Amino acid sequence: MKPIKTWIIVADGSGMRVFVNDGPGHGLSEVAGKARKTDPKPSGDIDADKPGRSFDSKGRGRHAMEPPTDSSRHAKRVFASEIADALEKEQRAKAFDRLVLVAAPSMLGDLRAALPESVQKVIYHELAKDLTHLNERDLAGHLDDILAL
Repeated sequence: MKPIKTWIIVADGSGMRVFVNDGPGHGLSEVAGKARKTDPKPSGDIDADKPGRSFDSKGRGRHAMEPPTDSSRHAKRVFASEIADALEKEQRAKAFDRLVLVAAPSMLGDLRAALPESVQKVIYHELAKDLTHLNERDLAGHLDDILAL
């Protein structure tokens, strides 16, 4: 019987790491070349220009316009979409059989929204924690109840 290849995606708003488990007793290993980083900038750096001005609906007053979305939050959603696109390509290439998503709660929500249905179907488990800073051994301790490592 062929072992089930599980990819563990560990992400937050600024980076993603990919680990693989090839079945019980094989532990975790990081997949080379799959990590992604983005340069998170505070909203103040992204929106450094003064906001636009608008006329009051009645009278002669003018007011600063609010941006429609928080620019930093938007950048994190774009990053989640990039991760989702990469996972869809890897799934088509049969790089994994199932997924475990480990992400900060807001990033997990962004990933859920961005992942196509075909990838959502192979999600084995989700863990709403930011564990991007952990090494393989420490990460494995958080996944003991989920996978037979």
